[in-house]
This record gives sequence, C-alpha cells and structure tokens, in this order.
Amino acid sequence: MAEIRDVKVQQDRLRFRKNLARLGEILAYEMSKALDFSETTVDTPLSTIQQQVIKKQPVLISIMRAGMPFFEGVQGFFDHANAGFVGAFRARDFSASNLIELGYFAVPDLAGNTLVIVDPMLATGRSVVDTVQQLKAYGKPERVFLLAVIAAPEGICYVEENIDIPVRLWCGAVDEKLNDKAYIVPGLGDAGDLAYGPKM
Repeated sequence: MAEIRDVKVQQDRLRFRKNLARLGEILAYEMSKALDFSETTVDTPLSTIQQQVIKKQPVLISIMRAGMPFFEGVQGFFDHANAGFVGAFRARDFSASNLIELGYFAVPDLAGNTLVIVDPMLATGRSVVDTVQQLKAYGKPERVFLLAVIAAPEGICYVEENIDIPVRLWCGAVDEKLNDKAYIVPGLGDAGDLAYGPKM
C-alpha cells in the first residue's frame, strides 16, 4: 500500500501494475475464506487424504481499464473461475447527475453465483451499482463480493444503500473522503493512468 500510493514509485508503471496484481492476490485469499467449502479425497503418492476445496467457483468481473492488473492477481488465485469484463468510465461531462458511463459487456451466466466485482478504486460507488444493475440481465447472482484497493466512505455507503443483493467488501484501505471532483483523498491518483499512461 505504501508503494502504490508513493508518487515516486508510481513513475514506474510496471511496478505499479505488479503491486496492483499483488494486492489482488492478497485480497482474493482473504475473500476466499467467505466462500463455501467441501471435502474431497485426494490421492497422494503414498496414501489418500481429505482436503477442503471450494464448492463452487465465483464469477469474476473486471471493471476496465483500471481493474485489469488488479484482476490479474485475483484471477491468478481463482484460476478456474469464469470471468467477465465491463467497460465503466467517468463521463466526459462529469457532474453530480452524470458520473459514470457503461460501455462494453462480455459476461458469463451469473444466475445463482457469487459475483466478484474487481475494481481498484471504490470512489462514489456509482460504477459498481450501475454495473450490478446492468449485470442482472445475465442472471441474478446469489451475492456480490467487492474487491477494491482503496475505498471512500461515501462509496461504501452508496453501494450499501443501492444494491438489493447481499454485498460484502474487501479492500486494502478505507480513506478519508472524496474531493469535489470525486477522487479519493488521500487515495493514489488515477489508477488507470498510472498503470497504462494518460488518456485523451
């Protein structure tokens, strides 16, 4: 977390992306403890043993583009999970009534599954809420897990108040607030630009 926030370290895009992926692995491990497990018999070279395995893999959804390196870490942990991708971005005419635009959707069947939304910055919460509402067209998930590197209190409240499916959040830090441009303070800046370079 210290490296990912540090303006000097952020100048190394590769390191920034690797740190996002590492945080994805850490949070995926923590989140895995909330999944349902069952026992299976495993044959070893010498005997057999009962091992705990995940009953049903979750469905992972990455919010592009900022979420891609973070998602790689999560997917590395849940390597058998189905995955989907959603394009959600700040509206060009950003305002209180027009915050987020949704574009690209490539999503598997979600009905009855644990849906894991992978988005590094939970700021206003609008991208998550709007994404979940749109995703219902692909089947209603049983529950929603959110993975974020950093969250703002305003975004957490917005998600809790506006998603009608059970939701749990795992994040590296809950920061102080949003500023007047809806960036998290102290935050880390624009995760997408730091990972891939400034956009037009």
